[in-house]
Amino acid sequence: MNLAVLAAGAWGTALAITFSARHRVVLWTQEEDVAADLRQHRENRRYLAGHYVPEAVRVETQFDAALADAELLIVAAPFSGLRPLLRDIAVRGAPPPMLWVCKGLEAGSGLLAHQVAAEELPAGALYGALSGPSFAEEVAAGLPTAVSLAANDADFARRAARALHGGHLRVYANDDLPGVEIGGAVKNVLAIATGVCDGLGLGLNARAALVTRGLAEIARLGEAFGARRDTFMGLSGLGDVLLTCTGDLSRNRRVGLALARGQTLEQAVEALGHVAEGVYTAREIKRLAARAGVDMPVCAAVSALIEGHLTAPQAVEQLMARDPKEESD
Repeated sequence: MNLAVLAAGAWGTALAITFSARHRVVLWTQEEDVAADLRQHRENRRYLAGHYVPEAVRVETQFDAALADAELLIVAAPFSGLRPLLRDIAVRGAPPPMLWVCKGLEAGSGLLAHQVAAEELPAGALYGALSGPSFAEEVAAGLPTAVSLAANDADFARRAARALHGGHLRVYANDDLPGVEIGGAVKNVLAIATGVCDGLGLGLNARAALVTRGLAEIARLGEAFGARRDTFMGLSGLGDVLLTCTGDLSRNRRVGLALARGQTLEQAVEALGHVAEGVYTAREIKRLAARAGVDMPVCAAVSALIEGHLTAPQAVEQLMARDPKEESD
């Protein structure tokens, strides 16, 4: 299959490396210096240093050349770049089927990725999300990984999952696109919360409680938007929450750790050198939950922390001061 991976950040580069073993892959980037590095050294030293990019991966900076002959697009831009990319794809005519790997909500509108796609792509377009517990560094290194693939068409989801499944990457088809996207969006906010918890030295008991209650928040929000509860017990829910909230490679968790140490948000983000989607998603999650009438205290506390309304210790104190309630609530 001819694949075009759009954006050569860490995740796009890792997927290009992985899929090139079984498919013809074009990796597109608009960053000329990144393209030059990839062509000359077969390494993305800015975003994914230390991982060889096979010669079989063709690097492109021309968008039309990248899209030519593509049978499946993998959109690997950060969430902020999703709408502009979809718009650029749509103006070129009927688009090929596509999947995105960004996780979050659109700033300002609070839309999930498939809702953005519905606004930008023509009727009948096939699209979906590839999501689950997956650090780019481990995927690029060939370590075992399992992810969900959810789409707006169940048959397309199954076909795409079969095509991309192989080697060290297991891909499971899923027909709950809203659920998969909500799980991927909220887990980044929870990872900031667990980073704060660990950074303040609150212990493993507290971390386990925070992750468990955070997963309940994901499920409540998802069900309010028609998602199935069992989705949140799968790879794009529980699996992604466990990885992002406990793994040292998690950018969002590292933001929480930095905030717990007293760093400013700007200092924490600058030190990453990459996008931490939970920073931009927290405010939108709070607004979305308010509109839906869903109680999400952990996400609300993270939003207040990021907006500068609370310090890290105050955010924890706010959560601990909540009135007791039934666990099912």
